[in-house]
Amino acid sequence: QLQLVESGGGLVQPGGSLRLSCVASGFTLDYYAIGWFRQAPGKEREGVSWISSSDGSTYYADSVKGRFTISRDNAKNTAYLQMNSLKPEDTAVYYCAADRSLLKFVRRRVYEYDCWGQGTQVTVSS
Repeated sequence: QLQLVESGGGLVQPGGSLRLSCVASGFTLDYYAIGWFRQAPGKEREGVSWISSSDGSTYYADSVKGRFTISRDNAKNTAYLQMNSLKPEDTAVYYCAADRSLLKFVRRRVYEYDCWGQGTQVTVSS
């Protein structure tokens, strides 16, 4: 069974940090590009950050650039999203997803990712 499981969400004050983890089971994560997406109440799901499978190149949405860092540990079959300097507008359910197309370039759209975790809630509030 192919599965992604996120963890690490929670309640944090503005300016704080969280580290999200995404553990894969049933398949080898290092073959695929990984994306982190988020969905706030009443809003569409949006891409936050992506990491390639081929050379580890990373990409970020403008809204999180300089504050978030995506990484992967292939030995642990796990991807991470380090989130620093969190803002109230970062509040959302965060999802990790895998693009199993085996394309060498990183795709960024929600519909291009075909394996999703269940999500983890991140709330930034004082």
